[in-house]
Amino acid sequence: MFYAIIAKDHQDSLDKRMAYRPEHLARIKALQDQGKLLLAGPFPAIDAIDPGLDGFAGSLIVAEFISLDEAILWAHEDPFYTSGVYASIEVKPFRKTLP
Repeated sequence: MFYAIIAKDHQDSLDKRMAYRPEHLARIKALQDQGKLLLAGPFPAIDAIDPGLDGFAGSLIVAEFISLDEAILWAHEDPFYTSGVYASIEVKPFRKTLP
């Protein structure tokens, strides 16, 4: 089943986000390589593709996991969470309808 991982960043987390980005992306790439990733990306803090120094407000990852517990564990082991980029994470079951 798919699960949506909705994360909110701490304010002023851009420097930490950039420092831990390679580790974070490697984990997401592993999901992609396993055919489990539906989509992933950050929420710009302003209405712009590249928010520059305004940074990001959080992230959305939708991926397939065996269970809700596995999705929560995966999210809590993410470098953005363990390093303090994310202030909070919410994990919800997700049913893809379209496209």
